[in-house]
Amino acid sequence: MGRFWTLLSNLHSIAGYASVIAIESPAKDDDEQWLAYWILYSLLTLTEMVLQSVLEWIPIWYSVKLLFMAWLVLPQFRGAAFIYERFVREQIKKYGILRDHQDHHSGSPNGKGKKKFVQFIVPKKGEQEAY
Repeated sequence: MGRFWTLLSNLHSIAGYASVIAIESPAKDDDEQWLAYWILYSLLTLTEMVLQSVLEWIPIWYSVKLLFMAWLVLPQFRGAAFIYERFVREQIKKYGILRDHQDHHSGSPNGKGKKKFVQFIVPKKGEQEAY
């Protein structure tokens, strides 16, 4: 039974495969689902790391986490997209986190934002550091 629960608790591994499939597909809906999933998964993992000593005393925590992660992951429920649209997006708009990003990149239909990113990452000739 222990191996079965270990397998089930690693249900998020399926999300990695599904994320690759979503990136390669032309549809945008599945991209949103999986990006939202990874955002929520990272928030849950961070919260769990901070509250680990408290969560150890809650006997049903791992069962609740398993059910919650299944709800987030399974495409029939689209739980990650639901939580992101209903709660996370509102908080992001409320605190203005996206404002700077939208101002710089939303009006670039010709890909100027991508070009700037590539120019930032790839060093110009003569600017390479000597090791």
